Parts: sequence; structure tokens; C-alpha cells
Amino acid sequence: MSDGAGEATAQGAVPARRGAVAFIFVTILLDMLALGVIMPILPKLIESFVDNDTAHAARIFGLFGTAWALMQFVFSPLLGALSDRFGRRPVVLLSNFGLAADYVLMALAPSLVWLFVGRVISGITSASISTAFAYIADITPPERRAAVFGRIGAAFGAGFILGPALGGLLGDIDPRLPFWASAALSFANALYGLFVLPESLAPDKRAPFRWRSASPVGALRLLRSNAVLAALSVVNFIAQVAHVVLPSTFVLYATYRYGWDSKTVGLTLAMVGICAMVVQGLAIGPIVRVLGERNALLLGLCCGALGFVVLGAAPTGPLSWIGIPILALWGISGAASQALMTRLVAAEQQGQLQGATASVQSVSQLVGPFLFTLTFSYFISAGAPLHLPGAPFLLAAALMVVCVAIAVRTLGAAKAGS
Repeated sequence: MSDGAGEATAQGAVPARRGAVAFIFVTILLDMLALGVIMPILPKLIESFVDNDTAHAARIFGLFGTAWALMQFVFSPLLGALSDRFGRRPVVLLSNFGLAADYVLMALAPSLVWLFVGRVISGITSASISTAFAYIADITPPERRAAVFGRIGAAFGAGFILGPALGGLLGDIDPRLPFWASAALSFANALYGLFVLPESLAPDKRAPFRWRSASPVGALRLLRSNAVLAALSVVNFIAQVAHVVLPSTFVLYATYRYGWDSKTVGLTLAMVGICAMVVQGLAIGPIVRVLGERNALLLGLCCGALGFVVLGAAPTGPLSWIGIPILALWGISGAASQALMTRLVAAEQQGQLQGATASVQSVSQLVGPFLFTLTFSYFISAGAPLHLPGAPFLLAAALMVVCVAIAVRTLGAAKAGS
């Protein structure tokens, strides 16, 4: 992080800032690692409570995913507002300790009801990630925030790569061992922050708590202020719904169709993370420079549609792996869309834009789990007119085609108008 050295003479606090950024990086990495560890094993644990009925487990898993997303939708802005009032440090620490206790609860859960309670608590405590990003905003000058947020974003990818692989290996030993590992990681994370993480928000800069600012609804009004911004928001929403097919059905689908064990599922999810990191870290910049933001957006959406078709139609596991790098190129569209949207709002509205975008993502996570798990359950059931296990991925591909159509029409009209 030598590129921040020039601020030392002006501020005299760069080492502390660097350390705080490292603390937040580790916090998010451990949070993502803990979440990733249980990803390959949670659906199988649910199956064990319903006599290994995959269709029934898929419906229950969809309910779990929706409940988790609902907690994120409600509590992300709430925890953010509490951190504005009481400081970032106590919110992050309490959430981390709560997450550790939650994983212990799920490791010991004697029934589906207790497992469901655990997922609800997990949704609440994981919502503190938005507070971690607010911490970075506190300690980073405005002109450097994008670069630092980029570094912090790498923690998400690293946790997604390492977590599922570790969870698959541990799940082969004991289906509840990944939960104990996640509890240990979260507890270590909380202790780490307790002893080394300073407060970032000075008392004189704290804001009184207002329920209106703690609501996820208010920021959404910004997205309707411009026709192109509104259309791009719709594209983002539909694309985010399509993305939910991966966490909501991939484990059940791969196990049912290809007969994979937890280890194979975990390593495949790790492959997904690696490909995504390669695209985000190496490919996005050159592609956007060559094609421009509009064409890069369309290319990414088309790759997403094609990748889902491959995943849904592949008759064997190895053939399905072909779709993973194709699907990873979908990440280009997210960066291009974000760049286009930031051009449509004023500088003082960028934070509101990010909050509105996060709210849209949370809503998509409420819709997606039910949509795809029920589709999967229906097309593998005895009463289905066609036995089609890949139906959820083909549905996701269709949603991506809708995104392409909206983007072509919107960006074409915007270009003609300019």
C-alpha cells in the first residue's frame, strides 16, 4: 500500500490508517470464510432432517435463503444507522460475537426449527458488513476510497474461494464440523477486533438515530430520478435475481444430477470464486477500455446467459465446468453498470446510490431462493411434465436475456439522445 505514503506528511497517521484497513480486510475475509465454510454442507444437513427427500429439502432451503435475505434487507440499514449514532466498533464487534454464537447454535441444532432460527440470526449479524465499509469511508480520503474499497472487495473473493473448499473437506469428516469451524473463525475475528480495532467515528461526527434513515425504502427514490438510471436498476435487479440460482440450488442440483459429494461441490464452488477473481482483477479494466462501458455491459450479460445455459444443459459434471469461466465473464457487466450509474448522479449522492443498490440486491435475494428452489423441486418431482433438473439455470438464462433486451433498448435510446 505504498501509494498512500504521500499522505503521511499531511496527516501523520498513514500507518494507523493502513493498519485499520488491514483489520477490516481480515474482518471481512473471516466473515466470508465462515459463511463459505457452511455453503456446501447446509443443504445436506437440511436433507438429513427430511429423510433425504431432495425436493422437500429444496423447498426448505429456499425458505432459509429468503429469511436470511429478509434479515439483511431490514438490518443492514438499521445497523448502519446505529453505527452512525454509537460508532462503528461496537456494532462490528457485537455482530461478530453474535455470529460466532449463531454458528454454535446451528452446530448443535436438534431440529429444522433451531436451524432456521440460526439462519435468521446469521442474516442479522452478517448485516454488519455494511458497517465495515462505513469504517473504511471514515478513515479514507474521498479520492482514495475507490482504490481501498477495491482491495477490501478482494476479501469477499478470497473467502468465497477458501470457504467452500474448506467446508467440503470438513463436511466429509462430519456434517456439523463446518459449523464449529465457522464459529471458531467468527470468534477469533471478534477477539481480533476487540483488541486491535480502534474506533473510526469521532463522537463529534456522530448523528442522532432516526428511523427514517434506518429504512431501506427511502434510498430507492433516487433510482427513479433518471430514466436511464431506473432502467439500469431494473437490469441490476433482474440480474441479481438470476445470480441467486447459484447459492440457492447449485449444491442440491450438482448432488442430485451428477452425484457429487461435499468435497467435489466445495472444490467446484472454489473454482467459481477463482474464475470470478481472475475476471474482476485482470480482465475488467482492459475489456472496458477497449469496448467501452455500454458494450462491456452487454458482453457481460450475454456471457451470463450463455454460462447458465451450459450449467443447466450439461449432462455430466465435467461438461458443466465449461460454463464456469463463461459465467465468470458476467462480472464485467457489474463493473460497467456501476460505472454508468455513477455518472448519472451528483457527487453528494454517490453514497445514497450505493445504499439503494444494496437494497435492490437484498430484494432480489428475497425473490430468488423461492423462485429457483421451487422450480428445481417441481421439475424433479414425479408430477412434472418434463424431468428437467437444469430448469432453474435455464430460467436464470432467460432472465439474463431479458436483461440484455432492456439494456440494448435503454443504452441505445440514451446514445441517440446524447
